[in-house]
Formats: sequence, C-alpha cells, structure tokens
Amino acid sequence: MKRERPEAPARAGWRRWSAAVGGLLALLLLGPLGVLAFGDLDLQTPWYQARNDSTGYAPAPQQAQEAIVQVYGARTVRWRGAFGIHPWIAVKRAGASEYTTYQVIGWRALRGGDAVVATQTESPDTRWFGAEPQLLVQHRGAAAAQMIDRIEAAVAAYPWNTRYQLWPGPNSNTFVAFVARAVPELRLDLPPTAIGKDYLGDTTWWAPAPSGTGWQASLWGLAGVTLAREEGIELQLLGLGFGIDVNDLRLRFPGIGFWPGPAPVRTAPGPAPAG
Repeated sequence: MKRERPEAPARAGWRRWSAAVGGLLALLLLGPLGVLAFGDLDLQTPWYQARNDSTGYAPAPQQAQEAIVQVYGARTVRWRGAFGIHPWIAVKRAGASEYTTYQVIGWRALRGGDAVVATQTESPDTRWFGAEPQLLVQHRGAAAAQMIDRIEAAVAAYPWNTRYQLWPGPNSNTFVAFVARAVPELRLDLPPTAIGKDYLGDTTWWAPAPSGTGWQASLWGLAGVTLAREEGIELQLLGLGFGIDVNDLRLRFPGIGFWPGPAPVRTAPGPAPAG
C-alpha cells in the first residue's frame, strides 16, 4: 500500500490561515445580509422617484442665527445600503440664510470632473434617495464658528477630488474622514458602515483616527485597526469593520453599524434663547 506523504508545514499553515480568514469574512457578512433581509431598505422605488424631503434635523437658518456644523450619514441606494452609508458635511455661518453642504459624488469623478460638490440649501437634512439620514455629530455657536474656516480649507485640500472608487476608496466616506482628521475638534465617530473611511492613500499606512482622539493603521483601506477614545477598538477586513466602542458601551458591526442603537450625537449647543 502506497503511503501518503505528510503535508508540508508551510502549506498546512497557509490552509489554516486561509480557512480562518474565510470563516471570519463569512461571519462578518452576516451583518449586511441581515440588514438586507430584515432591514428597512427600499429595494423597489427607482432612484428618480425616491423621497428627498427634509427630516427636521437641521434648524431653520432663519430661526437659528448662530453658527452650525453638522455631519450626516444615510444608507446608500438599493442593496448597497446593506453595507454602507453616504455622508455629507453641512456648515452655516452665524447669521447666514443658508447652509453649505459638502460631499463627494462619485459619478462626477468617473466622468473626469471634480467629485467634491458644494451646495447652498436651507435643508441640509434631506433624505438621500429615500433613506433617512442619521445626524452623526453637531456643533453650534462659538465652537462651530471656529471650525468652519478649517473645514472649508480641508475640503479644498482633499487630494482625491478627481478620483473615486466605491470600494475600498477613495469615496464619499474617505472625503468626510479626511476633513474630520484635519479638524479634530469635530470629534466625528464614523460608524463601521462608513466604508472607505479607513482609506489613507497609496503610500500612507498610519494616521489619526477620524475623531482625532486616537490613531489608526490601514493597508489601502483593505485591512486595518483603529484605537481611539471615540471609536474604541475597531478592526477592519476588506471594508467590514467590527469592534467595541468603549466610550459609549456599544458594539460595532458591519452592515448594522452600532448596537444597541446609534451612537449618541456629540453636540456643542448654541446660546440659550433670549428671554
């Protein structure tokens, strides 16, 4: 009887490692699959018929005279919303009659244009192709006024304004994370569903966390780790982030985001009403 030769240790180790990574990916995909099966994603309405009405998160500029800075995130269109969000930044200077929103629109870069879009609006809190946005962070009054110039400078300095890649980046989440790193006073804790927030570029592997309260390491947005006071501990594999938010006693899951519930909004309130 022919005896089988023992498998080489290197090959056996590679197979065990591959099986472990594959098992972890399968486990992480349960979050997005659960959102796709049981979440409130609208998979039927055409994008051009989706709602885009205001959700009431943003104070009317005629009533709120102080400076305001807000960051929103909403599920992306159709099945992609089970995996990630699309974020945008809204700023209003004191006394201004409108907000200015900043975001990255991918198709503009794909056509050779500038993907960073600035829009004047009285309602920066509208639904994103039917998806209700979540207010991720808000600052009002003097704290917001001190940030706006730096936010606009960071928007102008965004290095990938003519380059867009849905996964792993640079994309709309990469843009907001870049601005947040430049303005750490935002204290922006982007959820694990902000796929692309970990993309640091082709030659950068180490940077401050988007919240400015810690650090992260990332390999082209494909694998990385974040350790920070706001984000807690988050590991990321192929865009799927998971970990624990120690600051808010919440778990971070791919697809689901935060559990239980969304993280509390960081708010610096404006001045109290007169009288």
